[in-house]
Amino acid sequence: MTTETVPLSDLAPDVAPRCDFNECIVRSYNAGTADYELPADEAIATSLVPPGTGALRDFSYLSPTMPAFDPDRCVGCMECVAACPDTAILARVLDPGTLDRALEAEPDAGERDRVRRRFTRTTKYWDAVAKRGQEPGLFGLFIDPTKCKGCGECVEVCGVHEALSMRPKDERWVEETRREVEVFHRLPETPDRYINERSLVDMMLASRSLLYVGGAGSCMGCGEATAIRMMLAATGFVYGRESVGIVAATGCNTVYGSTYPYNPFLVTWTNSLFENAPAVAMGVRLRWNQRGWHHKRLWVLGGDGAMYDIGFASLSRLLTSGLDVKVLVLDTQVYSNTGGQASTASFLGQDSKMASYGRARHGKSERRKELALLALMHPDVFVAQTITADPNHFYRAVLAANEYPGPALVNVYTPCQPEHGIGDDMAAHQSKLARDTRTFPVFIYDPRAGETMRERLSLRGNPAVSEDWYRHPKTGEPLDFIYFARTEGRFARHFGPDGAPDEALLAGQADRLANWRLLQQLAGIR
Repeated sequence: MTTETVPLSDLAPDVAPRCDFNECIVRSYNAGTADYELPADEAIATSLVPPGTGALRDFSYLSPTMPAFDPDRCVGCMECVAACPDTAILARVLDPGTLDRALEAEPDAGERDRVRRRFTRTTKYWDAVAKRGQEPGLFGLFIDPTKCKGCGECVEVCGVHEALSMRPKDERWVEETRREVEVFHRLPETPDRYINERSLVDMMLASRSLLYVGGAGSCMGCGEATAIRMMLAATGFVYGRESVGIVAATGCNTVYGSTYPYNPFLVTWTNSLFENAPAVAMGVRLRWNQRGWHHKRLWVLGGDGAMYDIGFASLSRLLTSGLDVKVLVLDTQVYSNTGGQASTASFLGQDSKMASYGRARHGKSERRKELALLALMHPDVFVAQTITADPNHFYRAVLAANEYPGPALVNVYTPCQPEHGIGDDMAAHQSKLARDTRTFPVFIYDPRAGETMRERLSLRGNPAVSEDWYRHPKTGEPLDFIYFARTEGRFARHFGPDGAPDEALLAGQADRLANWRLLQQLAGIR
């Protein structure tokens, strides 16, 4: 796989290494010889990494399985492309003539045939487009084995269609799919007529949206990585690669996002201590404004510590500043980066380090801080609470945040597999369940929508918004917080031998219901 990395000499000529970064430094790290082969250089001393070097990282050795694609079952929903935390699933829509002409340039007949078979007719891109009187397109899906970690989340979100399935790897299959991806990158761009503005997931058909190239050292199925990819996709699609910047607060995102020499971002970024990232972003924004770069979008990335706890004062100052800075909160409800300690984002009863389940105390005993509610109490701030498993809600939130002429905060539920006690493939599933059980309701608060709280706050996206609990459509069982807790390891010790929840978990349920009723009241529903 190739990447459009910028030579480090262009970024900082005074500290550039004495050899090409990709061919010299990344190659040595890929080969495992950097420790004894490379001298210390000024680039590493100043923590400079060119953009997109993660594209050169190969994870094909991590998992014994990877997804196989069945074109006959695919409907082109794009959910797998959006959900993949590692940019390992790529899609393209082309009309048959353009596709055939592009493949004629490929010298290997076997590759041409395999790539051609990955394209299929779907109702979305063939039938619907033909009905509009336009030339219909073939939908093609590709799996990059060098980026896939084998989490299987794509198979989970594919659901009833079963167009993807996990299969054991063999060397021949991995090599064939790798070469197919190389052909994919040489294909023409998806024409704009196939990108439906009402289907926001279609944004990832455009290369300008793929600003997170993968190659990050995040855990298999990481919920944070999916949120970052999707935020960058929505921002890049509208504003372009050169008009996006990131200030990242200390956390998992800075570890897997900048493990030298691998960088998954194709945009300008800087890492800061987790208590002052919003303050750093304020300085960047003011300098950009001085240079006339008012159109550029600046995002702060941070987790529980950076936004809920030690960095909350800095965040609050940003939200009252009126500056055009956007904040993406990666809400894992735990300090994943430092061993899984509880935070003020943790739920009542959650079993975490510093709030362990024991004889005297049964997990977290403090109520969760509702950061999104605190944020909307600041004057003239756009606020959204959302999940990546509802792509349209997530994308609408990010697009509106970018358009808003002032501070905006997007709080997104980001499952952490090892700390939540869930499977590697369950990030999207658990995000939806968190929303449906009122564990993490979604909403959008837009000060432009009216003068009153009721006009500004929308609970659209939650099921059964006028009820306390949503009920299972098949069994009629109420989907409450206890229903959610049964599915995650962090609450497992709260259930007795008969499956009955203890008092601590019942208190957690009462807390979640009170939070939901408050949202209903603020939105004028209750």
